[in-house]
Amino acid sequence: MNAFTTRPEILGTFGVVASTHWIASSVGMSILEKGGNAFDAAVATGFVLQVVEPHLVGPGGDMPALVYSRRKDKVEVICAQGPAPAGATIERYTSEGLSLIPGDGLLATVIPGSFDGWMLMLRDYGSMSVRDVLEPAIYYAERGHPVLPRVVDTIAGVADLFEREWPTSHQTWMPGGKMPTAHSNVRNPVLAETWKRIIAEAEAKRGRENQIEAARDAFYRGFVAEAIGVYLETAEVMDSSGSRHKGALTADDMAGWSATIEEPLTYDYHGWTVAKTGPWGQGPVFLQTLSILKGFDIAGMDPVGADFVHTVTEAMKLAFADREVYYGDPKFADVPIEHLLSDTYAAARRKLISPQASLDLCAGVVPGFERQHDLVMEMLSKDSQTGAVYEPTMAHLSQKRGDTVHIDVIDRDGNFVSVTPSGGWLQSSPTIPGLGFCLNSRAQMFWLQPGLPTSLAPGKRPRTTLTPSLALHEGRPTLSFGTPGGDQQEQWQLSFFLRHVHHGLNLQAAIDGPLFHTAHFPASFYPRTREPGSLIAEANFAADVLNALRARGHRLTVADEWTVGRLTAARRDADGLLRAAATPRLMQAYAVGR
Repeated sequence: MNAFTTRPEILGTFGVVASTHWIASSVGMSILEKGGNAFDAAVATGFVLQVVEPHLVGPGGDMPALVYSRRKDKVEVICAQGPAPAGATIERYTSEGLSLIPGDGLLATVIPGSFDGWMLMLRDYGSMSVRDVLEPAIYYAERGHPVLPRVVDTIAGVADLFEREWPTSHQTWMPGGKMPTAHSNVRNPVLAETWKRIIAEAEAKRGRENQIEAARDAFYRGFVAEAIGVYLETAEVMDSSGSRHKGALTADDMAGWSATIEEPLTYDYHGWTVAKTGPWGQGPVFLQTLSILKGFDIAGMDPVGADFVHTVTEAMKLAFADREVYYGDPKFADVPIEHLLSDTYAAARRKLISPQASLDLCAGVVPGFERQHDLVMEMLSKDSQTGAVYEPTMAHLSQKRGDTVHIDVIDRDGNFVSVTPSGGWLQSSPTIPGLGFCLNSRAQMFWLQPGLPTSLAPGKRPRTTLTPSLALHEGRPTLSFGTPGGDQQEQWQLSFFLRHVHHGLNLQAAIDGPLFHTAHFPASFYPRTREPGSLIAEANFAADVLNALRARGHRLTVADEWTVGRLTAARRDADGLLRAAATPRLMQAYAVGR
Protein backbone atom coordinates (compact mmCIF):
# COMPACT_ATOMS: atom_id res chain seq x y z
CA MET A 1 0.00 0.00 0.00
CA ASN A 2 3.03 2.29 0.17
CA ALA A 3 3.63 1.98 -3.59
CA PHE A 4 1.40 4.93 -4.56
CA THR A 5 0.40 7.94 -2.50
CA THR A 6 -1.44 11.09 -3.55
CA ARG A 7 1.60 13.11 -2.54
CA PRO A 8 5.13 12.21 -1.49
CA GLU A 9 5.88 11.72 2.16
CA ILE A 10 8.05 14.78 2.85
CA LEU A 11 11.56 13.87 4.06
CA GLY A 12 14.36 16.01 5.46
CA THR A 13 16.59 16.79 8.42
CA PHE A 14 16.18 20.56 8.89
CA GLY A 15 12.50 20.91 9.76
CA VAL A 16 8.95 19.99 8.75
CA VAL A 17 5.62 21.78 9.03
CA ALA A 18 2.20 20.35 8.20
CA SER A 19 -1.05 22.27 8.49
CA THR A 20 -4.51 22.47 6.98
CA HIS A 21 -3.59 25.31 4.57
CA TRP A 22 -0.61 25.61 2.23
CA ILE A 23 0.02 29.28 3.00
CA ALA A 24 0.17 28.63 6.75
CA SER A 25 2.54 25.68 6.28
CA SER A 26 4.81 27.83 4.12
CA VAL A 27 4.81 30.56 6.75
CA GLY A 28 5.77 28.04 9.43
CA MET A 29 8.65 26.83 7.30
CA SER A 30 9.80 30.40 6.71
CA ILE A 31 10.05 30.90 10.47
CA LEU A 32 12.27 27.83 10.75
CA GLU A 33 14.40 29.20 7.90
CA LYS A 34 14.83 32.46 9.82
CA GLY A 35 16.24 30.60 12.82
CA GLY A 36 13.05 30.11 14.80
CA ASN A 37 12.28 26.84 16.52
CA ALA A 38 9.22 24.58 16.24
CA PHE A 39 7.30 26.66 18.78
CA ASP A 40 7.93 29.96 16.98
CA ALA A 41 6.87 28.30 13.72
CA ALA A 42 3.67 26.89 15.24
CA VAL A 43 2.65 30.27 16.65
CA ALA A 44 3.16 32.08 13.34
CA THR A 45 1.33 29.28 11.50
CA GLY A 46 -1.56 29.47 13.96
CA PHE A 47 -2.09 33.19 13.48
CA VAL A 48 -1.99 32.86 9.69
CA LEU A 49 -4.65 30.14 9.82
CA GLN A 50 -6.91 32.66 11.59
CA VAL A 51 -6.72 34.74 8.42
CA VAL A 52 -6.84 32.11 5.67
CA GLU A 53 -9.34 29.70 7.31
CA PRO A 54 -11.60 32.16 9.18
CA HIS A 55 -14.59 29.81 8.94
CA LEU A 56 -12.63 27.26 11.01
CA VAL A 57 -10.60 29.32 13.49
CA GLY A 58 -10.27 32.88 14.72
CA PRO A 59 -8.56 35.05 17.35
CA GLY A 60 -11.51 34.60 19.70
CA GLY A 61 -11.19 30.81 19.74
CA ASP A 62 -9.42 28.21 21.83
CA MET A 63 -6.36 25.98 21.55
CA PRO A 64 -4.95 22.87 23.21
CA ALA A 65 -1.39 21.85 22.29
CA LEU A 66 0.85 18.87 22.98
CA VAL A 67 4.47 19.99 23.01
CA TYR A 68 7.83 18.31 23.50
CA SER A 69 10.72 20.59 24.43
CA ARG A 70 14.18 19.15 23.90
CA ARG A 71 15.46 21.52 26.60
CA LYS A 72 12.91 20.31 29.16
CA ASP A 73 12.93 16.73 27.79
CA LYS A 74 9.27 16.22 28.57
CA VAL A 75 5.87 16.25 26.90
CA GLU A 76 3.47 18.88 28.20
CA VAL A 77 -0.01 20.18 27.46
CA ILE A 78 -0.71 23.86 26.88
CA CYS A 79 -4.34 24.36 27.88
CA ALA A 80 -5.72 27.45 26.21
CA GLN A 81 -9.32 26.31 26.54
CA GLY A 82 -11.15 29.22 28.11
CA PRO A 83 -13.72 28.44 30.81
CA ALA A 84 -17.29 29.63 31.21
CA PRO A 85 -17.64 33.22 32.42
CA ALA A 86 -18.83 34.11 35.93
CA GLY A 87 -22.35 34.90 34.72
CA ALA A 88 -22.79 31.60 32.86
CA THR A 89 -25.05 29.73 35.26
CA ILE A 90 -27.64 27.08 34.50
CA GLU A 91 -30.27 29.30 36.13
CA ARG A 92 -29.41 32.20 33.83
CA TYR A 93 -29.75 30.09 30.69
CA THR A 94 -32.85 28.12 31.65
CA SER A 95 -34.60 31.31 32.77
CA GLU A 96 -34.45 32.37 29.14
CA GLY A 97 -36.38 29.27 28.13
CA LEU A 98 -33.41 27.24 26.90
CA SER A 99 -32.90 23.51 27.34
CA LEU A 100 -29.77 23.44 25.17
CA ILE A 101 -27.10 26.10 24.75
CA PRO A 102 -27.31 27.48 21.20
CA GLY A 103 -24.55 26.63 18.77
CA ASP A 104 -23.86 30.26 17.90
CA GLY A 105 -24.46 33.77 19.18
CA LEU A 106 -23.33 35.31 22.45
CA LEU A 107 -24.66 32.83 25.03
CA ALA A 108 -22.38 30.16 23.53
CA THR A 109 -19.24 32.16 24.30
CA VAL A 110 -16.58 31.21 26.85
CA ILE A 111 -13.41 33.20 27.62
CA PRO A 112 -11.35 33.29 24.39
CA GLY A 113 -8.23 31.27 25.12
CA SER A 114 -6.11 30.93 22.02
CA PHE A 115 -4.22 34.23 22.10
CA ASP A 116 -2.94 33.62 25.62
CA GLY A 117 -2.04 30.05 24.70
CA TRP A 118 0.00 31.19 21.72
CA MET A 119 1.77 33.83 23.80
CA LEU A 120 2.48 31.28 26.54
CA MET A 121 4.00 28.94 23.94
CA LEU A 122 6.09 31.78 22.54
CA ARG A 123 7.32 32.92 25.97
CA ASP A 124 8.14 29.58 27.56
CA TYR A 125 9.26 27.55 24.54
CA GLY A 126 9.93 29.92 21.66
CA SER A 127 12.75 32.30 20.84
CA MET A 128 11.24 35.02 18.67
CA SER A 129 9.39 38.28 19.34
CA VAL A 130 5.70 39.14 19.17
CA ARG A 131 6.39 41.07 15.97
CA ASP A 132 8.19 38.11 14.37
CA VAL A 133 5.25 35.73 14.80
CA LEU A 134 2.44 38.22 14.05
CA GLU A 135 3.84 39.93 10.97
CA PRO A 136 2.99 37.11 8.51
CA ALA A 137 -0.65 37.13 9.65
CA ILE A 138 -0.75 40.92 9.45
CA TYR A 139 0.55 40.70 5.87
CA TYR A 140 -2.28 38.42 4.75
CA ALA A 141 -4.95 40.31 6.68
CA GLU A 142 -3.76 43.65 5.27
CA ARG A 143 -2.60 42.73 1.75
CA GLY A 144 -5.12 39.95 1.26
CA HIS A 145 -5.13 36.23 0.55
CA PRO A 146 -6.88 34.02 -2.07
CA VAL A 147 -10.08 33.18 -0.23
CA LEU A 148 -11.02 29.51 -0.15
CA PRO A 149 -14.20 28.45 -1.95
CA ARG A 150 -15.48 26.99 1.32
CA VAL A 151 -15.06 30.35 3.05
CA VAL A 152 -17.18 31.89 0.31
CA ASP A 153 -19.77 29.12 0.72
CA THR A 154 -19.86 29.73 4.47
CA ILE A 155 -20.40 33.47 4.01
CA ALA A 156 -23.13 32.79 1.44
CA GLY A 157 -24.85 30.44 3.88
CA VAL A 158 -25.11 33.13 6.55
CA ALA A 159 -25.36 36.21 4.33
CA ASP A 160 -29.04 36.81 5.11
CA LEU A 161 -28.39 36.46 8.85
CA PHE A 162 -25.48 38.89 8.61
CA GLU A 163 -27.56 41.44 6.71
CA ARG A 164 -30.61 41.18 9.00
CA GLU A 165 -29.07 40.54 12.40
CA TRP A 166 -25.25 40.81 12.50
CA PRO A 167 -24.36 44.06 10.68
CA THR A 168 -20.74 44.12 11.88
CA SER A 169 -20.16 40.69 10.31
CA HIS A 170 -21.89 41.86 7.14
CA GLN A 171 -19.50 44.81 6.94
CA THR A 172 -16.46 42.59 7.57
CA TRP A 173 -17.21 39.77 5.14
CA MET A 174 -19.44 41.49 2.57
CA PRO A 175 -18.01 45.01 2.40
CA GLY A 176 -20.31 47.25 0.42
CA GLY A 177 -22.83 44.41 0.39
CA LYS A 178 -20.75 42.46 -2.13
CA MET A 179 -20.10 38.74 -1.77
CA PRO A 180 -16.49 37.63 -2.27
CA THR A 181 -15.81 35.13 -5.02
CA ALA A 182 -13.65 32.02 -4.71
CA HIS A 183 -9.91 32.73 -4.87
CA SER A 184 -10.46 36.49 -4.96
CA ASN A 185 -8.19 38.61 -2.79
CA VAL A 186 -9.92 39.07 0.58
CA ARG A 187 -8.64 41.39 3.30
CA ASN A 188 -9.41 42.03 6.96
CA PRO A 189 -7.75 45.41 7.60
CA VAL A 190 -9.44 45.90 10.97
CA LEU A 191 -7.91 42.67 12.29
CA ALA A 192 -4.52 43.74 10.92
CA GLU A 193 -4.78 46.99 12.86
CA THR A 194 -5.68 45.09 16.04
CA TRP A 195 -2.51 43.03 15.77
CA LYS A 196 -0.45 46.10 14.91
CA ARG A 197 -1.67 47.83 18.06
CA ILE A 198 -0.80 44.75 20.12
CA ILE A 199 2.73 44.85 18.69
CA ALA A 200 3.01 48.58 19.45
CA GLU A 201 1.96 48.05 23.06
CA ALA A 202 4.34 45.11 23.36
CA GLU A 203 7.27 47.06 21.97
CA ALA A 204 6.71 49.85 24.46
CA LYS A 205 8.44 47.41 26.85
CA ARG A 206 12.05 46.26 26.76
CA GLY A 207 13.01 42.61 26.56
CA ARG A 208 11.35 39.69 24.74
CA GLU A 209 9.47 38.25 27.71
CA ASN A 210 8.26 41.66 28.88
CA GLN A 211 6.95 42.33 25.39
CA ILE A 212 5.07 39.04 25.35
CA GLU A 213 3.53 39.85 28.74
CA ALA A 214 2.50 43.27 27.42
CA ALA A 215 0.83 41.61 24.43
CA ARG A 216 -1.09 39.31 26.78
CA ASP A 217 -2.14 42.32 28.84
CA ALA A 218 -3.27 44.20 25.72
CA PHE A 219 -5.58 41.35 24.81
CA TYR A 220 -6.93 40.29 28.21
CA ARG A 221 -6.64 43.43 30.33
CA GLY A 222 -6.26 46.16 27.72
CA PHE A 223 -7.91 47.53 24.62
CA VAL A 224 -9.07 44.16 23.21
CA ALA A 225 -10.88 43.11 26.39
CA GLU A 226 -12.29 46.62 26.73
CA ALA A 227 -13.74 46.55 23.20
CA ILE A 228 -15.27 43.12 23.82
CA GLY A 229 -16.69 44.23 27.16
CA VAL A 230 -18.21 47.41 25.76
CA TYR A 231 -19.84 45.53 22.89
CA LEU A 232 -21.27 42.80 25.11
CA GLU A 233 -22.77 45.28 27.59
CA THR A 234 -25.53 46.15 25.13
CA ALA A 235 -25.42 43.58 22.31
CA GLU A 236 -28.43 41.27 22.08
CA VAL A 237 -28.21 39.07 19.01
CA MET A 238 -30.12 36.37 17.19
CA ASP A 239 -28.82 32.81 17.58
CA SER A 240 -29.82 29.30 16.53
CA SER A 241 -32.48 29.11 19.27
CA GLY A 242 -34.53 31.51 17.13
CA SER A 243 -34.39 34.28 19.75
CA ARG A 244 -32.11 37.16 20.64
CA HIS A 245 -29.88 36.85 23.70
CA LYS A 246 -27.21 38.83 25.51
CA GLY A 247 -23.92 37.16 26.34
CA ALA A 248 -22.53 36.31 29.77
CA LEU A 249 -18.88 37.19 29.10
CA THR A 250 -17.38 40.39 30.56
CA ALA A 251 -14.03 42.14 30.43
CA ASP A 252 -13.53 41.15 34.09
CA ASP A 253 -13.79 37.47 33.10
CA MET A 254 -10.99 37.94 30.61
CA ALA A 255 -8.80 39.92 33.00
CA GLY A 256 -8.70 37.13 35.56
CA TRP A 257 -7.81 34.23 33.27
CA SER A 258 -4.64 32.86 31.72
CA ALA A 259 -3.58 29.71 29.85
CA THR A 260 -1.83 26.94 31.79
CA ILE A 261 0.72 24.17 31.32
CA GLU A 262 -0.36 20.70 32.42
CA GLU A 263 0.89 17.13 32.46
CA PRO A 264 -0.50 14.99 29.62
CA LEU A 265 -2.52 11.83 30.05
CA THR A 266 -0.65 8.88 28.51
CA TYR A 267 -1.21 5.25 27.58
CA ASP A 268 1.32 2.58 26.53
CA TYR A 269 0.45 0.56 23.44
CA HIS A 270 2.74 -1.91 21.59
CA GLY A 271 5.94 0.01 22.31
CA TRP A 272 4.31 3.41 21.84
CA THR A 273 3.28 5.93 24.50
CA VAL A 274 0.47 8.19 23.29
CA ALA A 275 0.04 11.56 25.02
CA LYS A 276 -3.29 13.39 25.03
CA THR A 277 -5.06 16.12 26.99
CA GLY A 278 -6.87 15.31 30.22
CA PRO A 279 -10.61 14.56 30.42
CA TRP A 280 -11.55 18.24 30.03
CA GLY A 281 -11.20 17.25 26.37
CA GLN A 282 -12.13 14.10 24.52
CA GLY A 283 -8.48 13.00 24.19
CA PRO A 284 -8.80 10.09 26.64
CA VAL A 285 -11.28 8.46 24.20
CA PHE A 286 -8.31 7.66 21.97
CA LEU A 287 -6.48 6.08 24.89
CA GLN A 288 -9.50 4.11 26.07
CA THR A 289 -10.01 2.76 22.58
CA LEU A 290 -6.38 1.65 22.44
CA SER A 291 -6.83 -0.15 25.76
CA ILE A 292 -9.73 -2.11 24.28
CA LEU A 293 -8.00 -2.79 20.95
CA LYS A 294 -4.88 -4.03 22.71
CA GLY A 295 -6.63 -7.40 23.04
CA PHE A 296 -7.24 -7.77 19.29
CA ASP A 297 -4.82 -8.77 16.54
CA ILE A 298 -5.04 -5.47 14.67
CA ALA A 299 -1.78 -6.22 12.84
CA GLY A 300 -3.37 -9.36 11.40
CA MET A 301 -6.33 -7.46 9.95
CA ASP A 302 -6.47 -5.90 6.51
CA PRO A 303 -6.19 -2.14 7.28
CA VAL A 304 -8.89 -1.41 4.70
CA GLY A 305 -10.96 -4.50 5.43
CA ALA A 306 -14.29 -5.07 7.15
CA ASP A 307 -12.79 -6.69 10.28
CA PHE A 308 -10.62 -3.63 10.90
CA VAL A 309 -13.42 -1.13 10.36
CA HIS A 310 -15.90 -3.10 12.46
CA THR A 311 -13.57 -3.75 15.39
CA VAL A 312 -12.29 -0.18 15.59
CA THR A 313 -15.81 1.25 15.28
CA GLU A 314 -17.25 -0.97 18.00
CA ALA A 315 -14.38 -0.15 20.37
CA MET A 316 -14.89 3.55 19.68
CA LYS A 317 -18.60 3.29 20.48
CA LEU A 318 -17.73 1.97 23.94
CA ALA A 319 -15.13 4.65 24.63
CA PHE A 320 -17.36 7.48 23.46
CA ALA A 321 -20.22 6.21 25.63
CA ASP A 322 -17.87 6.53 28.61
CA ARG A 323 -16.98 10.03 27.46
CA GLU A 324 -20.60 11.04 27.88
CA VAL A 325 -20.89 9.68 31.42
CA TYR A 326 -17.50 10.39 32.99
CA TYR A 327 -15.49 13.11 31.21
CA GLY A 328 -15.43 16.73 32.33
CA ASP A 329 -13.20 19.39 33.81
CA PRO A 330 -11.33 17.55 36.61
CA LYS A 331 -11.23 20.78 38.62
CA PHE A 332 -15.00 20.43 38.97
CA ALA A 333 -15.69 16.72 38.52
CA ASP A 334 -14.19 13.52 39.88
CA VAL A 335 -13.17 11.65 36.72
CA PRO A 336 -12.23 7.97 37.30
CA ILE A 337 -9.67 8.03 34.52
CA GLU A 338 -7.30 5.45 36.03
CA HIS A 339 -10.16 2.96 36.25
CA LEU A 340 -11.30 3.74 32.70
CA LEU A 341 -7.78 3.03 31.40
CA SER A 342 -7.11 -0.04 33.52
CA ASP A 343 -6.50 -3.47 32.00
CA THR A 344 -9.31 -4.98 34.04
CA TYR A 345 -11.87 -2.47 32.80
CA ALA A 346 -10.65 -2.78 29.21
CA ALA A 347 -10.95 -6.55 29.34
CA ALA A 348 -14.58 -6.29 30.46
CA ARG A 349 -15.40 -3.75 27.77
CA ARG A 350 -13.67 -5.83 25.09
CA LYS A 351 -16.07 -8.72 25.74
CA LEU A 352 -18.98 -6.52 24.64
CA ILE A 353 -17.71 -6.40 21.06
CA SER A 354 -19.52 -8.99 18.96
CA PRO A 355 -19.58 -9.80 15.22
CA GLN A 356 -22.67 -7.59 14.92
CA ALA A 357 -22.82 -3.80 15.19
CA SER A 358 -24.21 -2.52 18.47
CA LEU A 359 -27.18 -0.18 18.40
CA ASP A 360 -26.98 0.58 22.13
CA LEU A 361 -25.18 3.44 23.85
CA CYS A 362 -23.33 1.26 26.32
CA ALA A 363 -21.42 3.17 28.99
CA GLY A 364 -19.62 1.14 31.63
CA VAL A 365 -20.59 1.33 35.28
CA VAL A 366 -17.63 2.39 37.43
CA PRO A 367 -17.88 1.47 41.13
CA GLY A 368 -18.87 4.52 43.14
CA PHE A 369 -20.28 6.25 40.07
CA GLU A 370 -23.49 4.26 39.67
CA ARG A 371 -25.79 7.23 40.36
CA GLN A 372 -23.87 9.44 37.94
CA HIS A 373 -24.10 6.75 35.26
CA ASP A 374 -27.86 6.48 35.66
CA LEU A 375 -28.36 10.25 35.78
CA VAL A 376 -26.41 10.87 32.56
CA MET A 377 -27.99 7.99 30.67
CA GLU A 378 -31.49 9.10 31.70
CA MET A 379 -30.74 12.65 30.57
CA LEU A 380 -29.34 11.48 27.23
CA SER A 381 -32.42 9.38 26.56
CA LYS A 382 -34.50 12.56 26.78
CA ASP A 383 -32.25 15.35 25.50
CA SER A 384 -30.01 13.71 22.89
CA GLN A 385 -32.33 12.89 20.05
CA THR A 386 -31.68 11.08 16.81
CA GLY A 387 -31.47 13.40 13.85
CA ALA A 388 -29.17 14.82 11.22
CA VAL A 389 -25.63 13.63 11.79
CA TYR A 390 -23.12 16.37 12.54
CA GLU A 391 -20.14 16.30 10.22
CA PRO A 392 -20.87 13.17 8.14
CA THR A 393 -18.11 14.25 5.75
CA MET A 394 -16.86 17.79 5.33
CA ALA A 395 -20.11 19.07 3.81
CA HIS A 396 -20.81 20.94 7.04
CA LEU A 397 -17.97 23.35 6.23
CA SER A 398 -20.30 25.25 3.92
CA GLN A 399 -22.99 25.45 6.57
CA LYS A 400 -23.35 27.49 9.74
CA ARG A 401 -21.47 25.00 11.87
CA GLY A 402 -17.74 25.47 11.95
CA ASP A 403 -14.81 23.16 12.30
CA THR A 404 -11.14 23.33 13.17
CA VAL A 405 -7.55 23.44 11.89
CA HIS A 406 -4.44 21.50 12.85
CA ILE A 407 -0.67 22.07 12.89
CA ASP A 408 2.30 19.70 13.30
CA VAL A 409 5.87 21.01 13.51
CA ILE A 410 9.21 19.33 14.24
CA ASP A 411 12.50 21.24 14.04
CA ARG A 412 16.08 20.06 13.55
CA ASP A 413 16.70 20.02 17.32
CA GLY A 414 13.84 17.59 17.88
CA ASN A 415 11.24 19.96 19.36
CA PHE A 416 7.65 18.90 18.62
CA VAL A 417 4.32 20.73 18.44
CA SER A 418 0.91 19.19 17.83
CA VAL A 419 -1.83 21.78 18.14
CA THR A 420 -5.51 21.93 17.17
CA PRO A 421 -6.78 25.52 17.27
CA SER A 422 -10.46 26.22 16.71
CA GLY A 423 -13.39 28.47 17.55
CA GLY A 424 -14.13 32.07 16.80
CA TRP A 425 -15.43 31.09 13.37
CA LEU A 426 -16.70 33.95 11.25
CA GLN A 427 -20.17 32.38 11.60
CA SER A 428 -19.94 31.92 15.41
CA SER A 429 -21.18 35.33 16.49
CA PRO A 430 -21.05 38.95 15.32
CA THR A 431 -17.72 40.60 14.61
CA ILE A 432 -16.64 42.78 17.53
CA PRO A 433 -16.59 46.43 16.39
CA GLY A 434 -13.07 47.75 15.97
CA LEU A 435 -11.36 44.36 16.37
CA GLY A 436 -12.10 42.45 13.16
CA PHE A 437 -12.89 39.11 14.81
CA CYS A 438 -15.71 37.41 16.68
CA LEU A 439 -15.99 35.24 19.77
CA ASN A 440 -16.26 31.47 20.11
CA SER A 441 -19.22 29.14 20.63
CA ARG A 442 -17.55 26.45 22.77
CA ALA A 443 -20.13 26.71 25.60
CA GLN A 444 -22.56 24.68 23.47
CA MET A 445 -20.72 21.61 24.78
CA PHE A 446 -22.12 22.10 28.28
CA TRP A 447 -25.42 20.58 29.38
CA LEU A 448 -28.01 22.62 31.25
CA GLN A 449 -28.94 19.72 33.53
CA PRO A 450 -27.27 20.03 36.97
CA GLY A 451 -25.14 17.33 38.55
CA LEU A 452 -23.28 16.11 35.45
CA PRO A 453 -19.52 16.26 34.79
CA THR A 454 -20.32 18.53 31.84
CA SER A 455 -23.00 20.69 33.45
CA LEU A 456 -22.56 24.41 32.87
CA ALA A 457 -20.81 26.24 35.73
CA PRO A 458 -18.80 29.48 36.00
CA GLY A 459 -15.06 28.92 35.66
CA LYS A 460 -15.51 25.43 34.23
CA ARG A 461 -13.90 24.29 30.98
CA PRO A 462 -16.28 22.84 28.39
CA ARG A 463 -15.47 19.29 27.34
CA THR A 464 -13.81 20.28 24.11
CA THR A 465 -13.49 18.07 21.05
CA LEU A 466 -10.06 19.55 20.27
CA THR A 467 -7.53 16.75 20.62
CA PRO A 468 -3.99 16.96 19.25
CA SER A 469 -1.74 13.90 19.60
CA LEU A 470 1.92 13.32 20.34
CA ALA A 471 3.40 9.82 20.57
CA LEU A 472 6.70 8.43 21.79
CA HIS A 473 8.18 5.20 20.44
CA GLU A 474 10.16 3.23 23.01
CA GLY A 475 10.37 6.40 25.08
CA ARG A 476 11.62 8.65 22.25
CA PRO A 477 9.39 11.48 20.96
CA THR A 478 8.49 10.32 17.47
CA LEU A 479 5.09 11.28 16.09
CA SER A 480 2.87 14.37 16.00
CA PHE A 481 -0.55 14.13 14.38
CA GLY A 482 -4.11 15.41 14.40
CA THR A 483 -7.13 16.50 12.41
CA PRO A 484 -10.09 18.85 12.49
CA GLY A 485 -13.49 17.22 12.65
CA GLY A 486 -15.28 17.68 15.98
CA ASP A 487 -16.35 14.30 17.38
CA GLN A 488 -14.61 12.59 14.47
CA GLN A 489 -11.13 13.80 15.44
CA GLU A 490 -10.31 10.76 17.58
CA GLN A 491 -11.81 8.40 15.04
CA TRP A 492 -9.87 9.60 12.00
CA GLN A 493 -6.67 9.87 14.02
CA LEU A 494 -7.05 6.32 15.29
CA SER A 495 -7.30 4.83 11.78
CA PHE A 496 -4.16 6.73 10.82
CA PHE A 497 -2.25 5.67 13.94
CA LEU A 498 -3.16 1.99 13.72
CA ARG A 499 -2.29 1.76 10.04
CA HIS A 500 1.06 3.43 10.69
CA VAL A 501 1.92 1.39 13.79
CA HIS A 502 0.60 -2.05 12.86
CA HIS A 503 0.78 -2.10 9.07
CA GLY A 504 3.92 -0.08 8.43
CA LEU A 505 2.28 2.48 6.17
CA ASN A 506 4.28 5.67 5.82
CA LEU A 507 2.63 8.89 6.96
CA GLN A 508 1.17 9.80 3.59
CA ALA A 509 -0.11 6.29 2.86
CA ALA A 510 -1.71 6.10 6.31
CA ILE A 511 -3.42 9.45 5.71
CA ASP A 512 -4.53 8.52 2.18
CA GLY A 513 -6.24 5.32 3.33
CA PRO A 514 -10.06 5.32 3.20
CA LEU A 515 -11.61 6.76 6.35
CA PHE A 516 -14.71 6.04 8.39
CA HIS A 517 -16.45 7.15 11.57
CA THR A 518 -19.63 6.71 13.58
CA ALA A 519 -22.16 9.18 14.97
CA HIS A 520 -23.55 6.51 17.30
CA PHE A 521 -23.10 8.67 20.42
CA PRO A 522 -24.42 12.18 21.21
CA ALA A 523 -22.69 14.95 19.27
CA SER A 524 -20.78 17.57 21.22
CA PHE A 525 -22.33 20.29 19.06
CA TYR A 526 -25.80 21.80 19.08
CA PRO A 527 -28.40 20.28 18.70
CA ARG A 528 -26.59 17.27 20.28
CA THR A 529 -28.14 14.60 18.05
CA ARG A 530 -26.98 10.99 17.62
CA GLU A 531 -27.51 8.19 15.10
CA PRO A 532 -27.39 4.75 16.79
CA GLY A 533 -25.46 2.21 14.77
CA SER A 534 -24.45 4.71 12.12
CA LEU A 535 -21.26 4.24 10.13
CA ILE A 536 -20.03 6.73 7.54
CA ALA A 537 -17.39 5.31 5.19
CA GLU A 538 -15.72 6.72 2.10
CA ALA A 539 -16.49 5.15 -1.25
CA ASN A 540 -12.73 4.51 -1.48
CA PHE A 541 -13.42 1.24 0.36
CA ALA A 542 -13.98 -1.79 -1.85
CA ALA A 543 -17.61 -2.67 -2.56
CA ASP A 544 -17.30 -6.06 -0.85
CA VAL A 545 -16.02 -4.36 2.32
CA LEU A 546 -18.99 -2.00 2.37
CA ASN A 547 -21.38 -4.89 1.80
CA ALA A 548 -19.77 -6.86 4.63
CA LEU A 549 -20.24 -3.92 6.98
CA ARG A 550 -23.92 -3.70 6.06
CA ALA A 551 -24.25 -7.43 6.70
CA ARG A 552 -22.84 -6.90 10.21
CA GLY A 553 -25.66 -4.51 11.01
CA HIS A 554 -23.94 -1.16 10.55
CA ARG A 555 -26.32 1.54 9.34
CA LEU A 556 -24.01 2.53 6.55
CA THR A 557 -23.78 5.82 4.72
CA VAL A 558 -21.28 5.81 1.87
CA ALA A 559 -19.63 9.20 1.49
CA ASP A 560 -18.07 10.32 -1.76
CA GLU A 561 -14.44 9.42 -2.36
CA TRP A 562 -11.89 11.69 -0.68
CA THR A 563 -14.42 13.59 1.44
CA VAL A 564 -13.75 12.37 4.99
CA GLY A 565 -11.02 13.63 7.33
CA ARG A 566 -8.34 16.34 7.24
CA LEU A 567 -5.32 14.62 8.82
CA THR A 568 -1.78 15.95 9.01
CA ALA A 569 1.26 14.35 10.67
CA ALA A 570 4.99 14.68 11.27
CA ARG A 571 7.60 12.21 12.51
CA ARG A 572 11.21 12.17 13.69
CA ASP A 573 13.11 8.89 13.32
CA ALA A 574 15.82 7.76 15.70
CA ASP A 575 18.54 8.85 13.24
CA GLY A 576 17.11 12.40 13.01
CA LEU A 577 15.31 11.93 9.69
CA LEU A 578 12.14 14.03 9.62
CA ARG A 579 8.93 13.10 7.82
CA ALA A 580 5.65 14.93 7.20
CA ALA A 581 2.39 14.44 5.34
CA ALA A 582 -0.98 16.08 4.83
CA THR A 583 -4.32 14.98 3.47
CA PRO A 584 -5.24 15.62 -0.18
CA ARG A 585 -8.89 15.94 0.91
CA LEU A 586 -10.25 19.48 0.25
CA MET A 587 -7.01 20.12 -1.69
CA GLN A 588 -5.65 22.68 0.75
CA ALA A 589 -3.69 20.97 3.56
CA TYR A 590 0.04 20.80 2.91
CA ALA A 591 3.24 19.46 4.41
CA VAL A 592 6.55 21.16 3.71
CA GLY A 593 10.08 20.51 4.85
CA ARG A 594 13.67 19.96 3.89
